[in-house]
Amino acid sequence: MIKIRSTEEKDIEQVRALYGGKIAQAGTLQLPYPSFSMWHKRLTNLPDGVHSLVAELDGQIVGQLGLMVEQNPRRRHVASFGMAVRDDCQGRGVGSAILAAAIDLAENWLNVSRIELTVYSDNQAAQALYKKHGFQVEGEASQFAFRNGEYVSALYMARIRDTTL
Repeated sequence: MIKIRSTEEKDIEQVRALYGGKIAQAGTLQLPYPSFSMWHKRLTNLPDGVHSLVAELDGQIVGQLGLMVEQNPRRRHVASFGMAVRDDCQGRGVGSAILAAAIDLAENWLNVSRIELTVYSDNQAAQALYKKHGFQVEGEASQFAFRNGEYVSALYMARIRDTTL
């Protein structure tokens, strides 16, 4: 069973290793060879409005998601996130579980009504996951990032909670 919880200091090495995986790294903006000290700094001193979740399976960290709520007063209803699933756990429901938990946190506890993301245009699996959770494509950015020796495009996607209830 996949367990979702807040990131703890003891998770840092496994999170670092997760983002060092070839598939996870290719789907994010992370650079190769992530250092422990970089991840320690990133995960132990979270700024206001930043929440880090991990997915745990059989005692191992198999996914991580960072949710960032905008701090500008006019955009406090907006959050964005970045996430990855350990290479050997792709397609096993980890991404769906951690994303559902982040959406619940954002919409039901943080009063977020718009969640934004960018996803590489060639990452069909991630796009399918996001669409499954109610995200829609809003635009495309050509040459969004440099990855593996070439420029890649990205899609802008968002999920908007109906606040008219």
